[in-house]
Order: sequence, then C-alpha cells, then structure tokens
Amino acid sequence: MKKISTLLLVIAVLLGACSQAAPEGSSVPESGAAASVLTVKGGDLEKTYSVEDLQALEAAQAEFKGVTYTGVQLSSLLRDAGFDPAQIQAVKAVASDGFTANYEPELANKADTIVAYATVDGGLTAEDGAFRMVLPGQEGRLNVRQLVEIQVIQ
Repeated sequence: MKKISTLLLVIAVLLGACSQAAPEGSSVPESGAAASVLTVKGGDLEKTYSVEDLQALEAAQAEFKGVTYTGVQLSSLLRDAGFDPAQIQAVKAVASDGFTANYEPELANKADTIVAYATVDGGLTAEDGAFRMVLPGQEGRLNVRQLVEIQVIQ
C-alpha cells in the first residue's frame, strides 16, 4: 500500500512539473475560467470586454478560409478602449494557451482586421473560443483563436 501511495505522489509531482507556465507578462486564464472575457491593455490603460460588450459596438464582417465572421474592427475596439490607433506602434494578440501574434500598425488598422465573436451562421466554434482575430488574406497563425488579451504598444 505504501508503494502505491508513493507512486501516486510521484505521478502527481511529475504532472505538476509538466504543466505549462504562462509566458511572463501575459494573463492566461486557468482552465478557461475567463475564456469569455477579452482584455485590451497597454501602458496605463486596461479595459475588459464580454461578448455582449463587443456586440454593443459597431459590427463588422470579414471572411477567412470561406467563413464569414462577425465582430468589431480592431481599430474601433482599440479606440473604445482609449487608444489612438494613429499612435499605435504594435499590437500583440494573446491566446488562452499563451500563443501570441504580433501585428504592425498598418495591419491592426486595416478595415477588415476584426475581433470576431460570431460567424454569420451563429456563434464561434469551441476551437475558436469566445473571441478570435480575423485577418483576411493573412497566414493562419495571425488569425489567433481563443483570444483572451490584446496588448497595445504606443
């Protein structure tokens, strides 16, 4: 019995050591706890949005890989959060698993760069999460799924 307890303890310690730590400076929710919240921050500014908050802003649509998404233009969202899109030097999108994608100001300010909260056929898929970046014509890795945070550098 003591060998089984010791074995279980060793397994628990190993599993704990193998868990993925969040990259420094990012806020990754544990077990999807805040998956339906999007934080936009930079410098002294920080604002949190729910799906309903984004739905209250002016809607925009963009297509990526044959799917039409509904959301908010990234530049409009940044303006709503208190940022001046003309002063932005860079934007970083952070996924719930810590994956990040960086955007130049020109890409972040394009009219068809949106933060999606739905498709024209309904809600986003479980793979997409509550929010996802949609950048038509850009490579897949820039279209971040499971989006939880947008970091702005001015």
